[in-house]
Order: sequence, then C-alpha cells, then structure tokens
Amino acid sequence: MEKSIAILIPCYNEEKTIKNVILDFKDIFKKSNIYVYDNNSTDNTAAIALDSGAIVRYEKKQGKGNVVQRMFSDIDADIYLLVDGDSTYDPLTAPTLVDAVANSSCEMAVASRNEVSSLAYRTGHKTGNTLLTGSVNIIFGKNITDMLSGYRAMSKSFVKTFPILSSGFEIETEITIHALGLNAPVLEFESLYSQRPENSESKLQTYSDGWKILILILRLFRQEKPLVFFSLISVILAVVSIGIVLPILSEYYDTGLVNKLPTAILSMGIMLVSIISFSLGLILDTVTTGRSELKKLFFLNYYK
Repeated sequence: MEKSIAILIPCYNEEKTIKNVILDFKDIFKKSNIYVYDNNSTDNTAAIALDSGAIVRYEKKQGKGNVVQRMFSDIDADIYLLVDGDSTYDPLTAPTLVDAVANSSCEMAVASRNEVSSLAYRTGHKTGNTLLTGSVNIIFGKNITDMLSGYRAMSKSFVKTFPILSSGFEIETEITIHALGLNAPVLEFESLYSQRPENSESKLQTYSDGWKILILILRLFRQEKPLVFFSLISVILAVVSIGIVLPILSEYYDTGLVNKLPTAILSMGIMLVSIISFSLGLILDTVTTGRSELKKLFFLNYYK
C-alpha cells in the first residue's frame, strides 16, 4: 500500500516565493497534498498559494512553532515533509528524505544545508547554528550537523507523539532533541541551499532567536538530563565553597582563630546548596526516567 505524503509549508509574507515552492513540490509529488499555513501574512501569500493549488489554512498565533504545532495536530498522513516557503531549499532532495522514512530507515530525515554561495547562508546564522548544534551534540551525545534545518521528513509515529512546547524558531531545535530523547533513528542528507530571492527577507533574527534557542537547549537539558544538569551546578557550587573556606582554614591552622565568621557561614551555606542541588538531580532523574519510558511506549504504540 502506497504511503500518503503531506507537504507542510509554514508561511509568513512569502508572496514572492510561495508559488515556485508549491509548483516545484507538486511536480515531484503529483498525488500528495500541499498544505500552506499562513501565519498572519500582510501580503498576498495566502491568495497566491491557493491559486497555485495548495490547501491553505490559517494560524493566528504568531510564531513558527505555533504553526507547526497546528499542522501536526490537523493533518493526518503517513509521512510529513516540512519545508520553508522561502525557496531556499532544493526540492530535488525531497524524494531522498521521504524514501528514507518510507523505507523505515529512520523516523526523521533532515536536509543538511550546503550553501551554493556565501550569500545563501549569513555568517551570523551559520556560526550560531554551528555553536548551537555543537552544544546539543555535547549534551545529548549525538553527531547532528544541521540541527536548525527547516527541511525534513518525519514519520507519523514521530509527529503524532511530539508534544510541541516552543512557539517560534526554536521548533527545529525541539524537534531534534525530541528525536534524540526517544533515541529514534535520524539520518541527514546533504542538500543545496540557495540565496533568498531578491526583495525577500529572512524572518530569523540572529541574536534574539539565537538566544531563545540557547534557552530552550538549557531548559531541555535540565528536563531530559537532570542528574547531569544539577550535578554540574553542584560541582560549581562546591568548588566556590571550598575556594572561600580554604583561606579561613589556613588562618585557623596557623592562629587557632576564625576572624571571618560570616565568610565561613557563607561557605557552609553554599556547600549545603551544592548538596541540595545534587539531591534534586537524583530525584528528578528518577522522574525523568519514568516519563521517558512512557514517551517511548506511546511512540512505539503508534507503529502500524
């Protein structure tokens, strides 16, 4: 039985590019539905998408994460192909991504961007992606090369068991970490990445969105690996406490006096917080283990 494919395109003010994106993917996936979700565009994006043969729907809550959450909730398909509507991703990579999921080689196939020119991938964006992706690899022990790619295919079991929390451009990070948390197979395929057409501007803000992504990584680090997270805090506090108390101990050894009693009390307080932090990590690790088992069982239950 042939698997159904849904092409999902979140859009905001993409009237200059949306038609080409829709026609390119219609030419490749002739029997598949293309869904364009308009996120409060102030131009003619929705009308052009409708005229180009897409199914147009609307999400009033601003932010890409809100749009993707609505897409995943509304649409039923065997395979979901998510792609931005800015005409920067190579449509010819799509069959490779879809086939990898359809053949059960992975639960998610990601297009790793290979820019065709220096203008395609701004230096700030590329540097930020490298740093953030590297952070996730260190924390979660994986080797992802392009965590922030907006071009990926996903299985139904993966999509329907994904509790999206982010509202903006952090969504790709959350999708990736969710897959790593499930230990679901993820494959990456190199894909050409082009410059945005003239008069078409990126909605991603390098610093503000980069900061939001970093905060999300830290939050998910605390949530998914609480023992490691709180142990690191515990070690830092313990080192600070010992560093404060060593001169006091040295003075006491030499003179038998403690002249800096408030400092000694401060050191003791910091050490107590260190012990509490480690204990908290142990408790939350037990809770996280149970929650992770439930997530994996729910994920496996979705297999047909």
